[in-house]
Amino acid sequence: MSYPQVKFGIDRLLADPALRAPLKGKRVALVAHPASVTADLTHSLDALMGCPDIDITAAFGPQHGLKGDKQDNMVETADETDPAYGIPVFSLYGQVRRPGPAMMDTADVFLFDLQDLGCRIYTFVTTLLYMLEAAAEAGKEVWVLDRPNPAGRPVEGTLLLPGQESFVGAGPMVMRHGLTLGEMGHWFIRHFGLDVGYRVIEMEGWQPDAAPGHGWPMDRIWINPSPNAANLNMARAYAGTVMIEGATVSEGRGTTRPLEVLFGAPDLDAKAILAEMQGFAPDWLAGCALRECWFEPTFHKHAGTLCSGLMVHAEGAFYDHHAFRPWRLQALAFKAIRRLHPGYELWRDFPYEYEFDRLAIDVINGGPALREWVDDPASTPADLDAIAGRDEASWREEIAPFLLY
Repeated sequence: MSYPQVKFGIDRLLADPALRAPLKGKRVALVAHPASVTADLTHSLDALMGCPDIDITAAFGPQHGLKGDKQDNMVETADETDPAYGIPVFSLYGQVRRPGPAMMDTADVFLFDLQDLGCRIYTFVTTLLYMLEAAAEAGKEVWVLDRPNPAGRPVEGTLLLPGQESFVGAGPMVMRHGLTLGEMGHWFIRHFGLDVGYRVIEMEGWQPDAAPGHGWPMDRIWINPSPNAANLNMARAYAGTVMIEGATVSEGRGTTRPLEVLFGAPDLDAKAILAEMQGFAPDWLAGCALRECWFEPTFHKHAGTLCSGLMVHAEGAFYDHHAFRPWRLQALAFKAIRRLHPGYELWRDFPYEYEFDRLAIDVINGGPALREWVDDPASTPADLDAIAGRDEASWREEIAPFLLY
């Protein structure tokens, strides 16, 4: 049997006794989810349990759970005991988001093996920060078993503003951050001044700009890291489409292609909105194909109602890795809706990731700039470009010292 050429952190750790040597005699915990698998698709927990020189004493699950069975935001997972191994499995999206002292007492080294999507709002990023902070306080070590950023190196979006931090906004980073979680850990430690034992088991052979995957090794099986992250197309579009969680239009939840549409609604005309987008900021449509589609969600927004929408295809011959800008593309879709329907109730007012005092769209973006641009009848593409372009340049300079690949 032949295995993928790119070796992820978990595969290198299991293959190299020298990498595992510092773990000898220490209690080890694993932070994992369904996509935490080895090259032969063995779950990391099973693989590590079968490794005679690693003593796994606990496991942790992030949002959606170790099993990945929780469908939506703010659906919590309870702690449990693993039925096969008898070890405690702690939820970092249940009664707590931050690991407490009793959790940290279960191990000396915490292996963090989560597949990320390269987007600030994807909560595994914040879970890494919380784990680093807890480890610093408890005198523990954190090792990231690094995995690819499937969105690659491009960065996009505005920086999260001071005071706008949340579980979907760990710090002043842009929406599409361009880092692996291993790299992000180094930035967290420097930015927040953490004194913590930290190590990255780096990937071998990962080339974030290489075609055709541009971040994702195409010989590696895609496994949903969360229930609605079904494929690489979704991962590429997510830094834009996730903003729909703060809007009244559907992001495709309740269909087989969630978060791969720019909108869906029974009272909107996708053809007219696409034409408005093409006229207002044609350059922002580059790097992908948009296709009119119809869908009827089985649950969530507009459940049981036929919706008109636009499907994003950032894949195949339509995909241009360096031209595709999903955050601007989604902003443009919102803007087109607003220009065609000035009074449309676009922004969803509801508790979002336990933030009760701010509009969800502002929580998602780490500030009000995008919403204000959409709602301002006089705003132009150049106005948003000026804000985001400045922040993107600042972020690229900020992360340059931490790139491992």
